[in-house]
Amino acid sequence: MILTGPEITQATADGRIRVSPFEPTQVNPNSYNVRLGSTLLTYTADTLDAHRPNATESVEIGPDGFELQPGQLYLGHTIEEVGSDTFVPLLFGRSSVGRLGLFVEITAPIGDIGFHGQWTLMLSPIRPLRVYPGMRIGQVMFFVSVGPVALYAGKYQSSAGPRPSAYWRDLTAPGAVVS
Repeated sequence: MILTGPEITQATADGRIRVSPFEPTQVNPNSYNVRLGSTLLTYTADTLDAHRPNATESVEIGPDGFELQPGQLYLGHTIEEVGSDTFVPLLFGRSSVGRLGLFVEITAPIGDIGFHGQWTLMLSPIRPLRVYPGMRIGQVMFFVSVGPVALYAGKYQSSAGPRPSAYWRDLTAPGAVVS
């Protein structure tokens, strides 16, 4: 089951969902709009290596915006810290943004129960596109979970700003299998 807008508002008021800052005007019929933060990361190497940390470069989006280029992956972040110990959050791009040719979060939209923090956004434009800090870029939906809950305690917990891939940390985790 998916939560309706009024239930998202109620769950935020009673603490079952955490959205900070929470703005009632960002509540939709069955989702909550999230806004683009002011920092973008890009990887600096031509080839990325999943088994090692990859260097990044940070760009601040000014009030006049920043032009995203096709063929480049940008890691952005939400202004809002979003999470829940009760519901499963999923983040998707807004249709208005998709109609501008920007793919948002197409490969990893699901959040874990127990994650709390700013969400890193994977942004891929199909043509040059100017984006602005604070623009409503995505929407989070909340789903009811069934069964026992094990809260997220992973490597991205309490994220602030965009976070590059830490896949390489999985390789050194106890019980990790390298393939």
